[in-house]
Amino acid sequence: MTHNLILQVVSKTLIPLIIIFALYVQFHGDFGPGGGFQAGVILSSAIILYALVFGLDAAERVIPSTVLRILASLGVLIYSGVGIVTIFFGGNYLEYSVLGSTQISGQHLGILLVELGVGITVFTVMLIIFFAFAGRGRP
Repeated sequence: MTHNLILQVVSKTLIPLIIIFALYVQFHGDFGPGGGFQAGVILSSAIILYALVFGLDAAERVIPSTVLRILASLGVLIYSGVGIVTIFFGGNYLEYSVLGSTQISGQHLGILLVELGVGITVFTVMLIIFFAFAGRGRP
């Protein structure tokens, strides 16, 4: 891997901003455009940029594949867990209104948790796919 100092400095400046923007999109998704899917893609693009600039081995040290698999499972568990909790509270699957003291607060909490699960899953699956393709041909 050739080291390009300018690219590394610019990337070190951009990656934290990309992560902050992804968090904004994640937690502002129920009030405006955005949500879990978009935030997951944006967040994974920060790690992919890091891998392209600093090398695949460095990126895999930052977030190992075992952690990615655990987080992917956790994201799906959060999503489906919210639906199961709504059933236990007497509603239908993913009927968020039963989660809060009022219908609106329950919907806000439910959509926040579901979008969090989607964001985690999309982030990790995008990275799993990238690492699988980028790591082809390595010993």
